[in-house]
Amino acid sequence: MLSGEDGERNKLGKDVKTRFRDSGGLGVILIALGFIIFGTATSLLRTTDFIIFSIFVLGFDLLYGHMGRLSFGHMLFFGSGAYAAGLLVRYATPNPFLAILAGICGGALVGGILGPVVVRATGACFALINLAFNQVGYFLALVAFAKSTGGEDGLSLTFSSTPLLDITRPKVFFGFALFCLCLIYYFLKRLTSSPYGILLRTIRENETRAQFIGYNTYRYKWITFVISSSISALAGALATLNYGYVNPSFVDPTRNVEVIFAALIGGAGSLYGAVIGGFSYMVISNYLARYIPRWEMFLGFALLILVFKFREGIWGNVISVWKRRTQTGE
Repeated sequence: MLSGEDGERNKLGKDVKTRFRDSGGLGVILIALGFIIFGTATSLLRTTDFIIFSIFVLGFDLLYGHMGRLSFGHMLFFGSGAYAAGLLVRYATPNPFLAILAGICGGALVGGILGPVVVRATGACFALINLAFNQVGYFLALVAFAKSTGGEDGLSLTFSSTPLLDITRPKVFFGFALFCLCLIYYFLKRLTSSPYGILLRTIRENETRAQFIGYNTYRYKWITFVISSSISALAGALATLNYGYVNPSFVDPTRNVEVIFAALIGGAGSLYGAVIGGFSYMVISNYLARYIPRWEMFLGFALLILVFKFREGIWGNVISVWKRRTQTGE
């Protein structure tokens, strides 16, 4: 039998482990290890692209999975971050850190301006209003401000090297992008596990009830919309640094299907699911396309299977199987 002191020590150790897991520390380690292993086995440049897309999916899933609002126009915020970073570099300074900061601020600004209009809508109206604004942003980048944005050709960019970030070195930029992903995951883990996250899920399930007990749901929806926009804009800014250019494809409304599919594949409403979904979609689009010319058809069949058979996505079904086996074992 354990003495009282040993029992207290074990209890303290379990409490520390539980707090570490619940705070998101374990998730950060697993995500970092997963991408490092994949990067060493394949290509750091390609893996960096996977990481950036996973950040984008995390931003989208905060809005869709946790607040229950499906957007058909989230590429607008990805593109806002990309163009804000690109325009700053082209016309002001080539500093990559300032470019990233400009990208985040650009996405937050667009989300803050559109939010009061967009978050008043629900269901299909919410999705289509976002799509309409996305189409407007695409027109502005492609036609209206073509002299500044480069129009269809876009902007070719050159970034300066700083002591902490030399984007010309793939290992350095890979590490920086992975750090950003882990930081966003940790932030969202703490946010969604807090009373704020509980309120978001309450709004998703029954907004009328949340209003009845005294919450200003409009304000919380607007703040969440801005946070989601800012994270998506960060992904856009990182994509600009990674590719060294920005063009209207960064804000193309037809590409919204990518992030929606990724969230559904991984499992909406789960941070692990968002990362797994982003990774899975990139694997399908990058590797399956080598062997199957019409790889989109395979993606369509996969989505049908998920909708009718595995509605909780990859991670959701993993959790369900684990719970069933645990209960059976008990």
